[in-house]
Amino acid sequence: MERRLAAKLAATAVAAAFAGGAAAQDKAVKVGFMLPYTGTFAALGNAIENGFRLHLQEQGGKLGGRAIEFVRVDDESDPSKATDNVNKLIRRDQVDVLVGTVHSGVAMAMAKVAKESGTLLVVPNAGADAVTGPMCAPNIFRTSFTNWQPGYAMGEVMAKRGHKTAVTITWKYAAGDESVKGFKESFAKVGGKVLKDLTLPFPNVEFQPLLTEIAALKPDAVYTFFAGGGAVKFVKDYAAAGLGKTIPLYGAGFLTDGTLEAQGDAANGLLTTLHYADGLTNPKDKAFRLAYAKTYKLQPDVYAVQGYDAAQLLAIGLGAVKGDLGKRDAMYAAMAKARIDSPRGAFTLSPSHNPVQDIYLRKVEGKANQVQSVAVKALADPGRGCRM
Repeated sequence: MERRLAAKLAATAVAAAFAGGAAAQDKAVKVGFMLPYTGTFAALGNAIENGFRLHLQEQGGKLGGRAIEFVRVDDESDPSKATDNVNKLIRRDQVDVLVGTVHSGVAMAMAKVAKESGTLLVVPNAGADAVTGPMCAPNIFRTSFTNWQPGYAMGEVMAKRGHKTAVTITWKYAAGDESVKGFKESFAKVGGKVLKDLTLPFPNVEFQPLLTEIAALKPDAVYTFFAGGGAVKFVKDYAAAGLGKTIPLYGAGFLTDGTLEAQGDAANGLLTTLHYADGLTNPKDKAFRLAYAKTYKLQPDVYAVQGYDAAQLLAIGLGAVKGDLGKRDAMYAAMAKARIDSPRGAFTLSPSHNPVQDIYLRKVEGKANQVQSVAVKALADPGRGCRM
């Protein structure tokens, strides 16, 4: 009788455990979206979420068999609030996954907390080199770029176009500093000389004194990193100052991505480098652009692509473990080995979990960043300082 009772209890325990696991699988995966929904980068944050939601919609509202619950926090692009915001998502809201953000300073705080807590973080924009450098971890992934990548590619482009001297101009913050650093690394390799690095505090847009200095320095060309509302004003101010007629302006692609409508004729003819462009011919991009325009009545940009691919990467991880978040190691291994069929073109991840991707040379033609060529094929960030 005791044996029968013990067997019955054991069977009950197994059934309960199975039921508990099944119940866990039925629960939605809570994804904490920490993005800028107001301020300079608001349009970027909305585009990222739109892209993520589009892939979720295409998968019938589930990723890897699990429903997704959205928990949204406006990070305001404010690094001073970042640690509190991300801790609220983890401790108060108990999210399973973090997705964010745009501002590199905010992303660094997110990466620090994610690394300490072990929470999965997917970065759909911020290019802070350290996130997949010294801050790298098995649970931290990026579906965008490092700040180094577009800058490095543009250094090669400008050198090939015969420019020997340049001035750089950007906001004084991580994204700008690192983009300029990437540019200078490749520009210097072929003998290019940077006459001066000009900066102003983020998000200051009083460009006139710096434009006057550029005119006095008379470089062959200017390299810049700005995004969002700041990029709109800079391009218009540069054109209004008449500099574009004598000193060509080049930039990381964020200068003209999602900003062309507001920049108008001032942006026409600008050359930029980025991992996405208008006029790509791959079938995935054609389908993506059609679906995005139909769903949101907007044309997609690079930010939407990065959000879309964040959802794709998460889906690959969840699918590999059949939605079981308890199997984190297997999930991360699948994500690290993923090949993402992206609208930008297929890409894989480097050992530090950053995209290895083509960087395109684009030219502004009307309201499009029209692809001209592949500036650098399958460019991998060096991931300096990453130890995993």
